[in-house]
Amino acid sequence: MRALRIFQIGVTDRFMPFLAKKRSRVGERHGLFFFCIILIPILLSGCSHLTGGFSPTSTIKEANDLFSQGCYEASLAKYEQIVNKFPSTNDRVLFEMGIIYAHPKNQHKDYKKSLDCFQKLIKDHPGSEYRQNSEMMIFNIANVAIKDKTIAMQQAQILTLQQDNTNKGNEIVALQKKIEALKKTVFAFALRNGSVDKIVIEKKARRLMLISTGEVIKTYKIALGGNPIGPKEREGDNKTPEGIYCIDARNNDSRYHRSLHISYPNERDKRRAKELGVSPGGDIMIHGLKQGFSWVGDAHTEVDWTKGCIAVTDEEVEEINKLAPNGTIVEIRP
Repeated sequence: MRALRIFQIGVTDRFMPFLAKKRSRVGERHGLFFFCIILIPILLSGCSHLTGGFSPTSTIKEANDLFSQGCYEASLAKYEQIVNKFPSTNDRVLFEMGIIYAHPKNQHKDYKKSLDCFQKLIKDHPGSEYRQNSEMMIFNIANVAIKDKTIAMQQAQILTLQQDNTNKGNEIVALQKKIEALKKTVFAFALRNGSVDKIVIEKKARRLMLISTGEVIKTYKIALGGNPIGPKEREGDNKTPEGIYCIDARNNDSRYHRSLHISYPNERDKRRAKELGVSPGGDIMIHGLKQGFSWVGDAHTEVDWTKGCIAVTDEEVEEINKLAPNGTIVEIRP
């Protein structure tokens, strides 16, 4: 009676199916494998695969069972025993071993050993019923090996790019630290020499900048008057002025820690107020927090709370006071 043998093939979904499925693996639930069924008569009736009166059937079954359980090394060892005990089964055993060596789930798969098995089968058993399938296996394994090598190269390139990005990120961080250190150095120099020659206030950005020889050396977050949109027009409108002014006085005993007086109103402000028939107001300052509230810190900038002045923290107004002498230009932008 002629038996039929079904061999499994399984490769990841990026490769074409190329391994004949083993009979014991038919119906395997793993959806990652494609199946190619090759029907091959491997046993002849009677005693065609018997040696010395003994049948290798039970030993082959043990090898098959080990393969089904995923014990690939043990299965290979069992086939080695069959080679020694039953030389007449060599072509079949070589074919089985070639499949195991190339199996995608075999963590120790070895394409070279798999190819050696199939090539030895073709050379030593030219008339074997497994010859044609062995030739197909050699062709497909060569393709899989090339693809695996390509994937490995691509993965290596990805790792290299990731490492390059990490290195660049570290370089950027290091450069940012150097920039911050340089800013502190420049600011410390300005602080020692009182070299600030201009203050720029950007109302929309809620930002005050100290300018020295055209360069911004320090930036502060600020709070404005409670009605911040538009230039100040009259006394009591709670607006912060817009225009070109200067520091013309200072009060070291201010109710708001310390204050630098801005020369509002200028001629344009006075003219506008006169046209409106109102008083332009005055007492516009750059100042700190109200006495007793220094603990609020920069949280004060969450809301515009002054009557038209520009507010910073107590520590910040101390810095500005040291750097901006009377006569320092103050430009207030919308």
